[in-house]
Amino acid sequence: MDLVREDEPSLNPFPHYERMRESAPVFQDEQPGSWHVFRYADVERVLSDHGTFSSRFGGDDPSEAGQLFAASLVTTDPPRHRQLRSLVSQAFTPKAVEGLAPRISALSEDLLDKIVSAGTADLIEDLAYPLPVIVIAELMGIPAEDRGRFKQWSDVIVSQTQSGAPNADQSATNREMAEYFLALIEHRRSRPGNDLISNLLLAEIDGQKLSVAELLGFCSLLLVAGNETTTNLIGNAVLCFTETPGITERLRVQPALLPQAIEEVLRYRSPVQSMYRVTAADTALGGVPIPAGAPLVAWIGSANRDERQFEHAERFDVDRGPIRHLAFGHGIHFCLGAPLARLEARIALQAILARLPGLAVPHGSRLQRMDSTIVYGLKELPVSWQGN
Repeated sequence: MDLVREDEPSLNPFPHYERMRESAPVFQDEQPGSWHVFRYADVERVLSDHGTFSSRFGGDDPSEAGQLFAASLVTTDPPRHRQLRSLVSQAFTPKAVEGLAPRISALSEDLLDKIVSAGTADLIEDLAYPLPVIVIAELMGIPAEDRGRFKQWSDVIVSQTQSGAPNADQSATNREMAEYFLALIEHRRSRPGNDLISNLLLAEIDGQKLSVAELLGFCSLLLVAGNETTTNLIGNAVLCFTETPGITERLRVQPALLPQAIEEVLRYRSPVQSMYRVTAADTALGGVPIPAGAPLVAWIGSANRDERQFEHAERFDVDRGPIRHLAFGHGIHFCLGAPLARLEARIALQAILARLPGLAVPHGSRLQRMDSTIVYGLKELPVSWQGN
């Protein structure tokens, strides 16, 4: 495919990954003092050994950028993490997730109905973004008229890093998002409904209700994780499929191959590129000593392209077979919403392939990735197809 790219390396998730895996797989950036881990085995250990690599990044005094998530699943360790996860996991059981399939299918068809006759669309704006936002908003009981703010909020959140202070725009977004969810929590406290926030308000751990900070953490995490991951998974999948000759038609006539193809997308263009930890004790990775209290970035996107783990790792191959990728994390912090993301992606992609024959990214399209080191996704994805 001959595409015009605003920044050619930007569509390759961090092209320095390969060089770092070979020359400096465990590397300290001396100015901020943070450590970076690039090889699969080391990243897997960082994500799974929660006793050594703590999720309580920033300790008990989180920066403003972290306030929204200061008491969320991603920033707590056992035993509190286990308690919090047990509460929200009830909404993401296999039975609960599968029960959402008819609604996801109906939403996908409705969104496609609006564009199918046009022959062209921005697939991010017209489907990949609104679908997961509607699903997660309905789960949380958020009014339909408020969904429009979600994309702006979540894009700003993922553009922030744990190691840097937020700028003025980011700080304003953090405050706006926190104020919105705090007001929504108070509204549900007086007028509970059949939604996840109302259920969390009623929940207890050892006879105690969740704190406001924990409720805020749940809301913020569900919004960002439920939106960004699935939006980018769908967009990344379409990009991978259209870049690989013959794949869109093959998947259209062999829909049973789609789940395997989605796993290869998760490996090849991981929606989540990095996770943060802090060392709880002196340790070593790859023979390199790391002191206690050191901030550390585990580069999931690099691990998923590690030639030591995956043969021909730089090749997108839907016939790769079972894939032990780390796209949804590993260990106790494995993404709780992974089954929902996979379900949404499978239903949406099957509908896209069935209803948009000849799907392609038009010649000359300008593709830009999001401004984030945390997630990988496109700002826009122009596509065209054969008219019906």
